[in-house]
Amino acid sequence: MKAHMTCAIPPVTVDCSIRHYCGEHAAHVHDGHAQLLYALAGRMELEVDGRSSFVDTACGLLIPAGSRHGYLAPPGAQMLVLDVAGIAHTALDKVRRFQVPAAARCAPQLMPAAQRLQLLLQSPALLPRRAVDVTAIEAQVRARLHSDWPTARLAALAHLSPQRFHARWQELTGQTPQQWLRQIRLDEAERLLARGRSLEACARSCGYATASALAYALRRDRQTGARHVRSQVPGTTRTAG
Repeated sequence: MKAHMTCAIPPVTVDCSIRHYCGEHAAHVHDGHAQLLYALAGRMELEVDGRSSFVDTACGLLIPAGSRHGYLAPPGAQMLVLDVAGIAHTALDKVRRFQVPAAARCAPQLMPAAQRLQLLLQSPALLPRRAVDVTAIEAQVRARLHSDWPTARLAALAHLSPQRFHARWQELTGQTPQQWLRQIRLDEAERLLARGRSLEACARSCGYATASALAYALRRDRQTGARHVRSQVPGTTRTAG
């Protein structure tokens, strides 16, 4: 689904849209407008005027008019893109990485395009930083969910120190690494419980030391229990636990 809004404030025209990308796109040039983009989901690798860069949910990029750029995006990448045309402006004439404000992570219809542009132009510039592929890390964690996943082990997947990884992960997901991990574990536990698996088997599969530890986590974080989860699925065979 593509959301779209056009806002004209002479002499600038700002077009804001959500775009879905997948695969590689050959380098091209926008002669008539500058472009600001950042991810609402996923990430994108870019090459701008011969230099590599990327965008994700925390880091955006300003591509000036006339800059040659191409991209490579994994399936499911969802970008918010602003096309800004109509005026030569010093704030739009250089490639610039910027921090994506939390307020700008909303759909186009929830914020006027011109207001969003001003918010992004006022956002702090970012120095080059190491990309963190949230989707790839999540896939590795889910494949070994029964294992221990301290923050240091997660950080090693991104080739970052635990401290830097903690900060980047919170930027990208809005959660600390261990908060995010708990949600992944509990999501999988609820899925398995709904399919009739015992509490003990779910605990083993999802990285909890005991059935009691899983039961406590469900009560604390989801305000639910194994029987209630199973009861929400018609026809589910109940198992002890």
